[in-house]
Amino acid sequence: MKRADGNPLAKRILVTGGCGFIGSALVRQLVKSGTQVLNVDKLTYAGDPSTVADVAADPLYGFEQLDICDGPALVRALARFKPNVIMHLAAESHVDRSIDGPSEFVRTNVLGTFTMLEAALQYWHDLDAAAKEKFRFLHVSTDEVYGSLPMDDSRFTTTSPHAPNSPYAASKAGADHLARAWWRTYGLPVIVSNCSNNYGPYQFPEKLIPTVLIAALEGRPLPVYGQGANVRDWLFVDDHVRALMAIVERGSPGETYLIGGRAELANLDLVRTICAILDELLPDSPHRPHKRLIQFVPDRPGHDQRYALDDTRMRAELGWTPAEDINSGLRRTVEWYLNNRMWWQRLRRERYDGGRLGLATPRRSA
Repeated sequence: MKRADGNPLAKRILVTGGCGFIGSALVRQLVKSGTQVLNVDKLTYAGDPSTVADVAADPLYGFEQLDICDGPALVRALARFKPNVIMHLAAESHVDRSIDGPSEFVRTNVLGTFTMLEAALQYWHDLDAAAKEKFRFLHVSTDEVYGSLPMDDSRFTTTSPHAPNSPYAASKAGADHLARAWWRTYGLPVIVSNCSNNYGPYQFPEKLIPTVLIAALEGRPLPVYGQGANVRDWLFVDDHVRALMAIVERGSPGETYLIGGRAELANLDLVRTICAILDELLPDSPHRPHKRLIQFVPDRPGHDQRYALDDTRMRAELGWTPAEDINSGLRRTVEWYLNNRMWWQRLRRERYDGGRLGLATPRRSA
């Protein structure tokens, strides 16, 4: 997408969850490319306005703090902003947290998606024929909805059955089914995307990579579930954002697009790679070699063995490929956390009192 001034591809995009990790990366890229954006975010513990500070003063950027379960507020926001695209990313997303408290995941991910679809359908019905034809609703989901793969060369495809194994994955699977139903039943031009594990700047410290990074910097144990044999496919967040933008521009309503990084790593190998990068970048660290800090912890209940997506369609039909491989992406990520310590130190100071992986429990605010 180019700048909005006079460009026929210019869009007005409403992004839900635009102060979260992936949502903020999307908002930053959209605004910098010249797209008019309304960021809708409830600002829960993981929603941080500082993640969009780079574009907050841009006249193309707008923000509304609201809950996606609040239907009337969504209807009003749509009527005011008049988007021709909705990119729905708002979700509760941490598996450990879903195990400890699943109700909020069902509320946000299932009821919230239902409410978004209903508001979008009402808005879409009132558009003229030309605007209806151009409108898109992109529901952004995860590979975890498909369950677990064996340790072979198989990959999930768009015909793989949903078989979620955690409350988080189940809530996202339910949202996927709702999105499909609103396309098949009501004709709302919905597109679904499922992506592999994201990483990069501004990822909230409860997730694996920042958890390990921060613990290593402080010389604390690096927690690895089980024996670290679980395999994930890793995708740099900016590459995911470019994929989402390609889907909005060139994807077809009613279709599902799988976005993978083709960068499978066992969790233990991932942690060792992070340690090696830190050893190189911090030659004077008293904690070198950082891999000696690795500590195995009891495995997560229902822990999926392996994820991998067949993203052939994204690459062949939409012309998308990741710009970062796992080595370049991890190095960029480690360097960002080293250079932006004040950001994650503030989050820890304001919002954490310890947790399952050392950083995962937020302090409740009134």
